[in-house]
Amino acid sequence: MSLTFDELRQANVQRCINDFNHPLDEWSLTDWCCAMAGEVGEACNFAKKIRRDLEVDKENKDLKAELAKELADVVTYVDLIAASLGVDLGEVIRQKFNEVSDRRGVKTKL
Repeated sequence: MSLTFDELRQANVQRCINDFNHPLDEWSLTDWCCAMAGEVGEACNFAKKIRRDLEVDKENKDLKAELAKELADVVTYVDLIAASLGVDLGEVIRQKFNEVSDRRGVKTKL
């Protein structure tokens, strides 16, 4: 069963505010983006190891599985950034995707 952006947003904001006691407006946009960048960096590190044809790292971790987890962290932060801005992530992705398709002259759109 696929996760929707709406389901992610609802649970993500609820966990952030209620469970982590961290109101969205407690961090600046820069704080949120730096947190996301940290996760992107971790994902890049696993991608680098995969590029080196490693299947596991020195701690015997499955690198593709670890990369997938970091990508999930990135998406979670992207959603929190969008929430803090009051942006509908699904809609802005649809708009941007279609904008690029139009610019590139391709028919595939969301």
